[in-house]
Amino acid sequence: MSIALPRLGMGTAAIGNLYRAVSDEEAQATVTAALDAGIGYFDTAPHYGFGLAERRLGAALAGHEAIVSTKVGRLLEPTTLRGTRHGFVDADPFEPVFDYSADGIRRSHEASLKRLRRDRIEILLAHDLGAVTHGDRHEHHRRAFLDSGYAAMRTLRDAGAVDAIGIGVNEVAICLDLLPRIELDVILLAGRYSLLDRGAEALFELCAERGVRVIIGGPYNSGILAQDDLDDIGALHYDYAPPSPDILGRARRLSAACAAHGVPLPAAALQFPLRHPQVATVIPGIVGVPQLRDTLARLATPIPEALWTALDRTDTPLRQEAS
Repeated sequence: MSIALPRLGMGTAAIGNLYRAVSDEEAQATVTAALDAGIGYFDTAPHYGFGLAERRLGAALAGHEAIVSTKVGRLLEPTTLRGTRHGFVDADPFEPVFDYSADGIRRSHEASLKRLRRDRIEILLAHDLGAVTHGDRHEHHRRAFLDSGYAAMRTLRDAGAVDAIGIGVNEVAICLDLLPRIELDVILLAGRYSLLDRGAEALFELCAERGVRVIIGGPYNSGILAQDDLDDIGALHYDYAPPSPDILGRARRLSAACAAHGVPLPAAALQFPLRHPQVATVIPGIVGVPQLRDTLARLATPIPEALWTALDRTDTPLRQEAS
């Protein structure tokens, strides 16, 4: 991949009202502050607020240069449904429908360009392929992508409409399945390479062999690693759901190890993925100027090697089988 990504980018699910409603003004202020801080890469998707995050990001980036990645694999259809849907609060009046066909890929790309107010997008990712996501529909969607959707993405890249193509997923298994079959420039992997889950280690070896760079999303595993206070269980999320007692216990042991070395748990969680040479950048979700400042401070926090050793020994990290 020829694009030079910064070590830190910004995920935009939060400005699409993930878990809580955010005003247009707060979303604008967040992106503006990120640009002012030198963050030049923003990842978004039609799924985030059902178009809301893309619209807000496009408005905030107007007149600015930035690297943008967005995703294909879902089309947005009008709906009268309201309230919290798929974790998004007071989102735009659309319902996402999976479509990994060539036609679906092209239509999704064109719609994203309009919402983002851009002539082109630098990185295009097929979103949320995988058996865990799709269950008994997995093979149907996988086949649609391999039969025609992937070719449509290749055509967009070869025509210069995008600079790089890849997948944006939460599952290691689908990456291991697809990499031997198709050429990818980049993989955005969310939640699978963190202090709590190192399931991507086998994948990184294959990525290195094939020259595929990795973008890490979800370094806080949906929030449980984003704070030192892990007592308010009701406010914690792991993989978009309440944490199990096992996950909560492991997170608390990691927090205690960090405290013993005078380092906040969120700082270690944010910097952990960047230790791997295959990881190009990490993209935590950010909303609000105070959260942006916290993120920058976490990235700048010195972390002694002794803490990394302690974190490795504190717990047996979750690892997935390379199959």
